[in-house]
Amino acid sequence: MKNKTKKTPSSPIGIASTVIVFSLLAGLVLFLYFIKDLPRPEIFTESEISQVTKIYDRKGEIVLSSVYGEEKRTYVPLSDIPDHLKKAVIATEDANFYNHWGVDIAGVLRSVRNNFVSRGLYQGGSTITQQLIRSTFLTLEKSIERKVKELVLSVELDRRYSKDQILEWYFNQVPFGINIYGAQEASLTYFQKPVKEVSLAEAALIAAIIQAPSYYSPYGSHLDDLLARKDYVLERMEKEGFISQEEKGTAQKEELKFNKLPKTQAVHFVEFVKKQLEDIYGSDFLEIKGLKIYTTLDWELQQFAETTLKEQVNMNRINFNAYNSALVAIDPKTGEILAMIGSADPWADSLPKGCDPTTNCKFVPSYNVAVQGERMPGSSFKPFVYAEAFRKGYDDLTIVVDEMTNFGTPQDPYIPRNYDGLFRGPVTLRSALAQSLNIPSVKVLRDLAGPGDSIALAKKMGITTIDRGLSFYGLSLVLGGGNVKLLDMVSAYGVFANGGYTIEPSPILRIEDSRGNIIYQNKKTPRKVLEKNVCDLITDILSDNAARAPIFGWNSNLRFDNPKVAAKTGTTNDNIDGWTIGYTSDVCVGVWSGNNNNAPMTGAVGESSAGPIWRKVMEKTIEIYSNN
Repeated sequence: MKNKTKKTPSSPIGIASTVIVFSLLAGLVLFLYFIKDLPRPEIFTESEISQVTKIYDRKGEIVLSSVYGEEKRTYVPLSDIPDHLKKAVIATEDANFYNHWGVDIAGVLRSVRNNFVSRGLYQGGSTITQQLIRSTFLTLEKSIERKVKELVLSVELDRRYSKDQILEWYFNQVPFGINIYGAQEASLTYFQKPVKEVSLAEAALIAAIIQAPSYYSPYGSHLDDLLARKDYVLERMEKEGFISQEEKGTAQKEELKFNKLPKTQAVHFVEFVKKQLEDIYGSDFLEIKGLKIYTTLDWELQQFAETTLKEQVNMNRINFNAYNSALVAIDPKTGEILAMIGSADPWADSLPKGCDPTTNCKFVPSYNVAVQGERMPGSSFKPFVYAEAFRKGYDDLTIVVDEMTNFGTPQDPYIPRNYDGLFRGPVTLRSALAQSLNIPSVKVLRDLAGPGDSIALAKKMGITTIDRGLSFYGLSLVLGGGNVKLLDMVSAYGVFANGGYTIEPSPILRIEDSRGNIIYQNKKTPRKVLEKNVCDLITDILSDNAARAPIFGWNSNLRFDNPKVAAKTGTTNDNIDGWTIGYTSDVCVGVWSGNNNNAPMTGAVGESSAGPIWRKVMEKTIEIYSNN
């Protein structure tokens, strides 16, 4: 009988030793693989060809914003960076900067805990060294490989160079805005002074921008958030012992004055594009270099509309006490925004006399009424109600009686009036809508269409703000009793123009990365919400000049003999808001006129205040698109 050799199992210590050796070897290989890409230190000061992010018009011929036109950077030595700016950045971004070895493990864990508790973005886990590596050599791609590379390169950079050298590179490399790199350029751009001259409050604000340069831009729509973060920076400086409580309080109260925003083409449209990109990709998307963003904007139409609107508003101020207007033009077949003007003059140097932008300003240049403003639409809301009535089987020959009617109760009467104060007796729905008669329209809402179903249809067509329930709006809804946005109204009228499809309005055609790869393509999917025969009937009524003439006259701004153009006006109580919206099969254009602070216009209605702008722009769209 042969003796069997008994195998001795490997000891746990031996297995562990083997795993450790292989892990160390793998780590060393990985470390050597990544540090081979660590460039010479001169790379931080050498002049490089910039890959710049640009926003174009739809043809790719016009760069819409000079902010994106070139990468701005002015290198300064660390000795030119004031001590309070160094401390502001260290306190906020990396309080342990002079003690760690490029990566702060405790800081990462602390930031995860703090952000989970506060659900905010006040503290990041990346060290100053990591941020420098990321800004200089890496992309914003979220991947394990990129993060590992960032950690390895940060450790190696910290090993090779002094903390002060790393800090100097940091202050000259990281972004402080779209294509604004380095603290010197940030100071020159925002405060028109060298960085060595900034005050404590200005330094805190510059430091506050670092976390999300596009979101916290002083020229964007998040200024209040930026100022709040500036105060947070000062609180961090006090906590770290860099400033006293008195210095913090004084700096928090200091009023900061920013340099005028560099000239941007189609400024409100560009801001809308940026907001869309932030919503899709996050606030740091525009910090990626080399992007080409092709928008839907028709530059020829935009330029014409801007000039036309500004000229008419200058007249409206004199004739009607109406200081502002806004305009949107959309391709109803695609939802592409062809033109957008948020205010009469976004670059106005001054406001109307006695104007306080926070309380009583008739005209706020920077405010985008087209997107942000919620205004009463007046009679321009009526087509949605009539469309619902037509959906239920009524037609343009259906009769309603135009007579004095109390739609309320004896104790709480609601007795609307027609614009001219007259009553016409029995009228067809065609005449009632074309002449914008109020009493018949209230009856259509109450008796034929139904308030609930009318609201539901308006929402399906793209109105996003009618959301407060039936009891809030009542029968005044058909006369414009609910706030709407100009962009929504134009998009919803586009449903009539395209045969019943709603398409989300879009400002972007496509986005290409630095290699020419398409990373976004506008492929909005139309959704059927309204029958074509109803759309055709609404269009036929709104383009019937003979039907509207008894109220508007034969030669109003709404009249087009060829081609067929549908149009509707709206005027709210006390002439606060004036609207004109209309369309062909190619373009839908809407114009609002009035005052930001709801001051009434004097002697103006939608046809006289917004109508002239609408007509000229509509004529231009016919000229541009009629042969396409």
